[in-house]
Amino acid sequence: MALSREQVVSAAVAYADAHGLASLTMRVLARELSAGAMSLYHHVANKDDLVDGMVDLVAEELAEPPPDADWRAVLRRSAVSLHEVLAAHPWASQCWTLRGSGAAKRRHSESMLRAMRESGFSEELTCRGFHTVTMHVVGFTLQETELPFHDTSRQSEIAASIIAEFPEDESPYFAEHIRHHMLKPTERDDFIYVLDLILDGLERDWSAANHESAL
Repeated sequence: MALSREQVVSAAVAYADAHGLASLTMRVLARELSAGAMSLYHHVANKDDLVDGMVDLVAEELAEPPPDADWRAVLRRSAVSLHEVLAAHPWASQCWTLRGSGAAKRRHSESMLRAMRESGFSEELTCRGFHTVTMHVVGFTLQETELPFHDTSRQSEIAASIIAEFPEDESPYFAEHIRHHMLKPTERDDFIYVLDLILDGLERDWSAANHESAL
C-alpha cells in the first residue's frame, strides 16, 4: 500500500499520544505502518521533519477565537484552546515552541498578535504579552503532564514519598504544601487562575500606556 506524508505523520501522532515522543523512531513508526523504514524517507526527511509535521498536525485542532472579540477574549480563548490541545497530546508541550511552522500554528500566533496591536498595545508590550501567555500555557501543560499529581489513585503514596525526602522538622511548610497540594485538592482551575492574573497585568499596563499617550 502506498503511503502519504499525511498517513505517516498521523501515525506518528497516534503513537506519540499512546507511548510518548522519546520512544518514537523511524523504525518503530515503520513497524506501526507495516512498511519498510527506508520507505518513510520518501515522505519525511528525518525525525526533525517528522516532529515538525506532528506539531503542525495537532495545531490544526486549535480553535479560532470568536469573531470581533476584544483583545482579552482573543488571548484567553487562544490560551485555553492551546492548553486543551497540548493536554490532549502530552508529548507536544516538549516541542511546541521550537518545532512546526505550519499555517494553523501561524494563524494562532497571528490572531493573538493582531488582537493586541490593533487594540493599541505597543510593539514591546505585545511581544512581552504574547510570550508571557504562551510560556504560561506551555510550561503549565508540561508540568501538568510530566508530574504525577493527576494520578488520584496514588496521591497519598506520592505525597508520602515526596515528604520522606525532606525532613519535616526542617521543612514544615514544604511538607504542609505537599499535603495540601496532593491531599486537599481545590475546585479552582489553577491554569485559568494564573492566565487571568497575566491578563489582568496586561490590561493594567495597556490602560496605563493609553492614559499616558492621551495626556
